[in-house]
Amino acid sequence: MSDGSNAGNVEGIDAANVTAWFGEHVSGVTAPLTFELIAGGHSNLTFGVKDNAGRTVVLRRPPLGHVLESAHDMAREHRIISALVDSGVPVASTLGLCEDKSVNEAPFYVMDYVAGPVLHDVEVSKTIPESERQSLSLHVVDVLATLHNINPDDVGLGELGRKEAYLERQLKRWNKQWEASKTHEIPAMDESSKLLAEKMPEQVGATIVHGDYRLGNMIIGSGKILAVLDWELCTLGDPLADVGYLLNSWVLHGEADEDLAATAVSGFAAREVMTARYAEATGRDLTDINYYRAFSHWRLAAIGQGVYKRYLVGAMGENRDMDLDAYKESVSIRAEAALELLS
Repeated sequence: MSDGSNAGNVEGIDAANVTAWFGEHVSGVTAPLTFELIAGGHSNLTFGVKDNAGRTVVLRRPPLGHVLESAHDMAREHRIISALVDSGVPVASTLGLCEDKSVNEAPFYVMDYVAGPVLHDVEVSKTIPESERQSLSLHVVDVLATLHNINPDDVGLGELGRKEAYLERQLKRWNKQWEASKTHEIPAMDESSKLLAEKMPEQVGATIVHGDYRLGNMIIGSGKILAVLDWELCTLGDPLADVGYLLNSWVLHGEADEDLAATAVSGFAAREVMTARYAEATGRDLTDINYYRAFSHWRLAAIGQGVYKRYLVGAMGENRDMDLDAYKESVSIRAEAALELLS
């Protein structure tokens, strides 16, 4: 913890500079401020900022070190969240954006703090009353349908990305990533890539696509989503990519060898209930949803292989907490799951 009158800073925060910036740009916040890292890693960093009156807000900035600015664009993420306020998609209200790197060495933005648990795994889900799990399941679908029913142009996001050929562009990107990071042969990966190209369905319309829509990126309370988080992968494209990704994360009790998924306790809705509700809310045909589930597994396998190779060659620093053999196996498991859904 640190405050603006103390020379010791929390890593990633220049407390004196940031406190001064708050004083000029965020109304109703009174110094001194204290800072605490809420979530970190290779993705964007999230800090809780508490003021002298006990009010808490949230500050988001890119990860430490040299990163691709295009992959951690604070202004873009701020713009997306700001556009979705009052859209029916629950997000935290934004309070300010700082693009002046002299303040904190990297851009950052500030938003309201939303209190509530994030269901990262089954242990957190066990703390949620079983009576609330069904309503939460349905709200997860309803919010996704609401997001996909928004016309991007109506909320000022029509230029967020290319609207057409989403799957084609994704296949090209991740095939390139796979070839660049391949360390061993995984036949299921190559066969899945071939089948994904051959069986690619026609994209019907383009919507706002979250890109990482799962319970681990939501603050929840009383059987509802209070705020959807982590919009850094958001773009325009095929909405069914979000649906396939969500269904893959929706692993119910007994489906996997280890029940670690957030949904692996009783009370969460079955996938069939989720897809039927989404189809009714959006009018979209989910006949080919297994294609999108396969695509999601395949894409995550390509991403995972890239991470595996970086650890393997030491580019990620010390890896004593990383079980490389297990991680290597997880890439193959993803590829096999993709192939099974395509066959």
